[in-house]
Amino acid sequence: MERLDGYHGIWFTLGQFAPTGDEKSPHGDKYSGGLGTYTAKHCPLAIYDEVVEKTFFVYGGARDHRRHLLAMIGAYDHGSHRLCRPLVVHDKETVDDPHDNPSIALDEDGYLWVFVSGRGQRRPGFIYRSCSPHSIEDGFELVLEGELTYPQPWWIAGEGFLHLFTKYTGVRELYWSRSQDGVTWSDDEKLAGMEGHYQVSRRLPEGGVSGLSGVGGGSAQQKVITAFNRHPEGHPDNRTDLFYLETDDLGASWRTAAGHDLKGDLPLTAPDTPARVVDFASENRLVYMKDISVDADGNPVILVITSADHRPGPMGNPRTWTLARWQPEGWQLTPVTDTTHNYDMGSLYITDQDWRIVAPTEPGPQHWGTGGEMAMWISEDDGWSWRLADRLTSGSVNNHAYARRPVNAHEGFYGFWADGNPDEFSVSHLYFCNREGKVWRMPTVMTADEAEPESVR
Repeated sequence: MERLDGYHGIWFTLGQFAPTGDEKSPHGDKYSGGLGTYTAKHCPLAIYDEVVEKTFFVYGGARDHRRHLLAMIGAYDHGSHRLCRPLVVHDKETVDDPHDNPSIALDEDGYLWVFVSGRGQRRPGFIYRSCSPHSIEDGFELVLEGELTYPQPWWIAGEGFLHLFTKYTGVRELYWSRSQDGVTWSDDEKLAGMEGHYQVSRRLPEGGVSGLSGVGGGSAQQKVITAFNRHPEGHPDNRTDLFYLETDDLGASWRTAAGHDLKGDLPLTAPDTPARVVDFASENRLVYMKDISVDADGNPVILVITSADHRPGPMGNPRTWTLARWQPEGWQLTPVTDTTHNYDMGSLYITDQDWRIVAPTEPGPQHWGTGGEMAMWISEDDGWSWRLADRLTSGSVNNHAYARRPVNAHEGFYGFWADGNPDEFSVSHLYFCNREGKVWRMPTVMTADEAEPESVR
């Protein structure tokens, strides 16, 4: 497998930008720019391996910043503070669309798995397994080719994979399947199909498959939680409402946050269901999924942006970062701050010390474009109130976008993202930060097998 001489993110546009005219937005694309860590529905994109003290991460890359998508994997060594030369797991050849970006998983034997997204039935997806445990040095072997979009693979210790993904059946519908070995899979089962959906999910506890530590873990029993919206008339621009389900038996049963078993009601086909968190449709609000976690009591917390319009620009305001959180009396909404774009993507971190959000909440140099300046928000009262603790980037040439949270996140590689100009083609760099807010840029030119990142603040 090929190694590149540095970290180059993919740049992408829908081609919707038009300075004048009603058919296209004068304020830019719905999403565009540096989208190496796109989409929110690809998760996870990084995982900390405590055995070798490395964070492995995947992204949509390119050679020398060209528009040619490569499914990439890299590794950050926490002991040496160095990055290895990134490896091309899969060359997407004629594709430049980051909808085909990869996701990552780590099994209990230390093998790394890369799930390369396809795009409906038009472009297949691929599943790869590392040739050696806890390492990418010996490359990857192709395990499976098939239909999978927005891959969300979760390894359950002692059981195998529970894979949540999307199928294009005229609309975007949610499915799941399971596998003990990643090679042989159960039949696909539909989770929800009410005119279309997007989802975000997480495996709990958050810790490594050997340690099983983490906030909200309680016992060693593992579960997968998912939140999703719906698309009235099948169009994703109409995305609204919010739903939640969880399973602790690899999909044999699915429950609401209140413990209501809905397995007999699946697939969900109507919005009036106990799984619905908020009826945003009645408020004429759109919902953009960002992240999901649990509080110290194991109650789900969902991070979304709500918006007034699917188009970029002032017509969508107010766009509000919002937490939907389960409480004994039911679901409650907590606003965090406002933002400038529907596709501003951030991550939620809940620990015993505090709650944090890393996201491009601050206006960037391309004001109405995807992303902005990256910031860290902190809550010291379990998410009820928030303060802007640190501006991670400032004075940038291009917007920063899609901050992603590793599984079992180590404080030294707390989140990572890409930058790029959403209004015109540009280079795209990759960045990461530690828990204290220090930021590094990944090297784009490497003359050896490893290199230190460049400190930018």
